[in-house]
Amino acid sequence: AGRAGFDTAGYVVAQAPEHVVENEKALAKAGDDPKKRRKVVRKKAPEGFVGWTENTFEKLIASDPEPLTSRFRVTHTMLLSVIARPGNAFEAMRRLLEDNHEPRKQQLRHIRRAIAIYRSLLDGGIVEKLDEPDAEGRIVRLTVDLQQDFALNQPLSTFALAAFELLDPESPSYALDMVSVVESTLDDPRQILAAQQNKARGEAVAAMKADGVEYEERMERLQDVSYPKPLEELLFHAYNTYRKSHPWVGDHPLSPKSVIRDMYERALSFTEFVSFYELARTEGIVLRYLAGAYKALDHTVPDDLKSDDLEDLIAWLGEMVRQVDSSLLDEWEQLANPEEMTAEEAQEKADQVKPVTSNARAFRVLVRNAMFRRVELAALDQVDELGEMDSESGWDAERWGEAMDKYWDEYDELGTGPDARGPRLLMIEEEPQNGLWRVRQTFADPNGDHDWGISAAVDLTASDAEGRAVVRVTDVGQL
Repeated sequence: AGRAGFDTAGYVVAQAPEHVVENEKALAKAGDDPKKRRKVVRKKAPEGFVGWTENTFEKLIASDPEPLTSRFRVTHTMLLSVIARPGNAFEAMRRLLEDNHEPRKQQLRHIRRAIAIYRSLLDGGIVEKLDEPDAEGRIVRLTVDLQQDFALNQPLSTFALAAFELLDPESPSYALDMVSVVESTLDDPRQILAAQQNKARGEAVAAMKADGVEYEERMERLQDVSYPKPLEELLFHAYNTYRKSHPWVGDHPLSPKSVIRDMYERALSFTEFVSFYELARTEGIVLRYLAGAYKALDHTVPDDLKSDDLEDLIAWLGEMVRQVDSSLLDEWEQLANPEEMTAEEAQEKADQVKPVTSNARAFRVLVRNAMFRRVELAALDQVDELGEMDSESGWDAERWGEAMDKYWDEYDELGTGPDARGPRLLMIEEEPQNGLWRVRQTFADPNGDHDWGISAAVDLTASDAEGRAVVRVTDVGQL
């Protein structure tokens, strides 16, 4: 279905549920022998599964089509667009709201909504009445310039630009705070946020059990545990203030969240993030969100507001998305520069993924994150997970445990804050002639001695082959 006059027929194929398919295969294997067929252990449907059968399919074919339901609604964006174009905006809106197939009751509701929006724009000084029609026939006009791409449903981009001014460029968290502002303007990836909330609640329950909190109180406290929402109070205060002079943003609610920031702070790769939050069945949604966030960061943040750390973060995010699926980014490049690349050339380029080490800036961030991930796990004394990561390098859980025991004999804490992950505590010696980088991640101990850390070698050839930073630990201890 698609092209009018060309696609005159369409076909639908429905596959039976997975457990039904498995049962049919088992019965087919048993053949016609009644005894063997009786012995076949049939798989059951998963718990909570909403099943369907061939009868369901036939019923869908034979049933009358469901009536189409109108999703039309009047928005600030719509009214502003009509007012901005030449001609009488009132006549244009009247035709739009009355010359349609909506029931009269719905038409009146839309008209009342349009009047309410117009009055709010008038009160906010966004539009003004003209005593006489202007040269293009307008009797009401805008008093502000709409941002570029306003018609492309990006009205919160200007809010993000205004919110950037609230952040302190000297703050250690400036780059991540900029990410949080942009993320708050993006659509919610519900599956990811639900997984983050489940994880947070699981950790909260474990902590409360350890503290001896009673069940009823645990359940009550759990209602307040949600997914991370950085800068929530600051952003909502700014949003409510901004909305007074830009009422159209009311059609696009703000939604603070932390997906990119969470991934970066935990120093997780795409695969590790999916595994950590058990999102294997929704990898596509994760990838789509990351790609959209990369595009928003790259296009929304002005160059003069991009610190070195933010530039590194954007480069890291773009390279990670490209290594997982370069077709998304190359598709955008083709759309943005159609004269430079045809669709066929874009596809050919997508099939040729660049080596991960070719983007030196992004690769350094990948290395830094890989090293800092080990610091975070060491700080939590999760030597089993460290052993899984580095067993091939000869650093199993036992060896990691022995090394960290010596550290804990000297210090009570291991820092994992912004200063701990800063470039000052990471030394990289590039040896491209040997196909490796030598890396030293210094621990942020509470005394500031900085004599403990992790030494490793980064295999450049293996990194290109696997599309990630392949880090092999060589030592954990004092210099």
